[in-house]
Order: sequence, then C-alpha cells, then structure tokens
Amino acid sequence: MSEAGNHQSKIENQKSEIHKASPHVPVMVEEVIEYLSPREGGRYIDGTIGFGGHSSAVLEAQPGIELLGIDRDEDALRFSEERLGDYLDRVSLKRGVFSDLSGCADEIGWEFVDGILFDLGISSFQVDQAPRGFSFQADGPLDMRMDRRDQTTASRLLNRMSERELKGILRGFGEEPQAGRIARAIVAAREDHPWERTLELAALIRKIDRTPADRHSKSVARCFQALRIAVNRELEHLEVGLHAAIELLAPGGRLVVISFHSLEDRMVKEKFRYEASDCICPPGLPICRCGKVATVRILTKKPITPGEEERQSNRRAAPAKLRVAEKLSC
Repeated sequence: MSEAGNHQSKIENQKSEIHKASPHVPVMVEEVIEYLSPREGGRYIDGTIGFGGHSSAVLEAQPGIELLGIDRDEDALRFSEERLGDYLDRVSLKRGVFSDLSGCADEIGWEFVDGILFDLGISSFQVDQAPRGFSFQADGPLDMRMDRRDQTTASRLLNRMSERELKGILRGFGEEPQAGRIARAIVAAREDHPWERTLELAALIRKIDRTPADRHSKSVARCFQALRIAVNRELEHLEVGLHAAIELLAPGGRLVVISFHSLEDRMVKEKFRYEASDCICPPGLPICRCGKVATVRILTKKPITPGEEERQSNRRAAPAKLRVAEKLSC
C-alpha cells in the first residue's frame, strides 16, 4: 500500500475508534439554542466545538447559518468534520484555543458575529480515553493535555514544581482543603521515582486523605481537576476568551457560556457583571470620571442549570451552569 493509502487507512481507523468510544453528549442543547437564538444567515462561533453536538443543533436551527468551530483537540476536530459533513460548505474548523477567537475569525474574513458559545471543561470522550491521562479511574500516563502539541504535561508539573507551587495549584484550581499535605506527599514520593501514572497519583491521595473513605474520590477528583486546569492554562484562556468574544459580537449578538466548576462560573459571572456596568468609579464621587459604559446586558440573572431529566440521563451534566450576555449598541 502507498504512503498516501496508509495515511488514509490510519485516519479511517481513528474515526472508527472515536465512534466506538461514544463521544461526548452535549449539555443543555435546547437551552443553548433558545438563548443563542440563531437567525437565518447568521454567523456563529463554537469556541469549544468538541464533538459538534451544539454546532450541529445551531446549523439545523435556521437556513444559511455559517459556523466557525475551534478546538485544541485534533480528535474532536476530526469527529466534528465528519459529524457536520452535510454543512461543510458553511463550516470552518480551526485547531486552536478560544482565547484566539479574533485571530481565527480574521483568517476567514469575519469582522463581527451574531453569537458565540463556550462549552468549557472536558468532554466525556477525553475522560474515557485512558492514554490521555484525565481519568483517575483508569491507568494511563499523567498527560492531561487537551492539545498534544503542548510541552507541559501533568507529570512534568508534578516532577518539577516545588511543594509551595503544587499546593497553590491544588488549593487555587481544585479548592482542595488538604492541598498542603497532598503537595508534601507528592514531593516526598518523587524522591524515589518520578510521577508517571494516573492510578499511582490517585492511590497516594487516597492513602493520605483524612476524610471518611467514602469521600476519598472527591479529593482525588479535585486534585486531578486542578492539574488539568494548570496543564491547559484554562482560566487564563477563559479570561482572554471572554473579552475577545464580547469584542467580536455584533450589536444584539449573544455570548452563551456553559461552565462546570465554581472557578469558571465565578469568572464568567464577574466578567458579565463588569461589562454590564456603566460606571465603576469609587462610591462618593460627585461625577463619573472613569467614562465606562456598559457593553452588554445580562440575560440570565441566575445561571441556568440542567433539568431533572437531563441530570438523570447524563450524570456529567449535573454541575453545568449556563450564563448569557447580549451585546449592546455602544
């Protein structure tokens, strides 16, 4: 078989494996469509396209919609390309981070868009692939990279960071109350051999966890979450991405964000609140000196959460929170 034939065969095998793995089930699809409110012929960005579930619903909502899908994960983009095959004449897919929304939009000649979706966090498909290193329930390398072109892995952080730095990650990104004890144990253990496997790390956390045994998995989950966020610099990208999204929206355009843990949701809430404020001068000034004007109005005073039926059918949807802001004519 020729080199081109071997390459094509490899791609087909990868696609087959993705299908077998039961890819990520999109969360709150109906709510996303309701609040994004796609219009005929509009331009939309899915900043975290994943496996195309939300994007396919957007494209089906109205005729003539154009969509830009962005993701760091090459497997996700490969599956999305196949899933959105009927719409590829109106779809552009870019491998990258949603913090570079403006750059991706510039590449296809878009100056403004009518709506943007961020579905944050990690997909079920990524978690279920042991070689990716996201799961603490299956043995795999301590990788956790969403984009495997990046150099920083979880094992690299665990083997190179100081105890103080590790404690800061576990407490800051995982809100882990035992961060100090766990960081100290991680540093002590690497004196014997470097950190390489997920189950070894999970076992150490369970071993030194002082909470009741039935709660040990919560500490493990928080620590794995913290490492994943650090490896992928998720909060840094979110901060930049939120600003870029608001700048890119046309008047009346909407930004829909689905978050899965308190740090993300808090950042979205605070950014929306800031952008919806007309003045941020200290109280007591007789006149406004900051000159700030509101750029958005908030459409969700409280976050929208999945209904009971969805929580029962998709347990990973339970922590999801959806917030929406609409761009004003400034």
